[in-house]
Amino acid sequence: MARTLEFYFDYGSPYSYLADTQVEAIARRAGAALVRKPMLLGGVFKATGNASPMTVPQKSRWSAFDMPMWARHYGVPFNRNPHFPVNTLALMRGAAAAEIDGFFERYHPAVYRAMWVDGVNLNNMGEVAKVLTAAGLDAAAIGRRIQDQDVKDRLKATTDEAVARGVFGAPTCFVDDRMFFGNDRLPFVEMALKGELV
Repeated sequence: MARTLEFYFDYGSPYSYLADTQVEAIARRAGAALVRKPMLLGGVFKATGNASPMTVPQKSRWSAFDMPMWARHYGVPFNRNPHFPVNTLALMRGAAAAEIDGFFERYHPAVYRAMWVDGVNLNNMGEVAKVLTAAGLDAAAIGRRIQDQDVKDRLKATTDEAVARGVFGAPTCFVDDRMFFGNDRLPFVEMALKGELV
């Protein structure tokens, strides 16, 4: 029976972006289904007592070398966003709305590219609107939609689900009930999907 790769992410996580560039190919090679699960990383941090690695100077300096190295390894574009950190609540509600309403395939890559390739200030909702419009989306409608209770509830439910399953950061993958944290665990994710991980 085909397995499912569940991918918990937040647009504010650069390692989630890097992993996101790989998960579709991994699922395809393994004959698995891919389910992306937008969560609010700030909510996960609050619930688990964790914090962004960028708040620790030593980790931040290390990441400045590590993230471009992974991007080169994957052959994907990457630039640190000069406006980081970004409050991703609206962006993640947008992802929840996009999943509910069926425009995720346009929304998702546009937001990730704006954040981690083009360096757009996504704290500025006017800049977010420009990104969405350029992707062929109705930015004003999305801005209204993210205020709807079902969208808020969807994001909160996925975030609560992540915490209940043991998630403490992003990206986090699940294969069955086996959890894999971090971009660097993707080789093991693929092995698990193929039934090769003991």
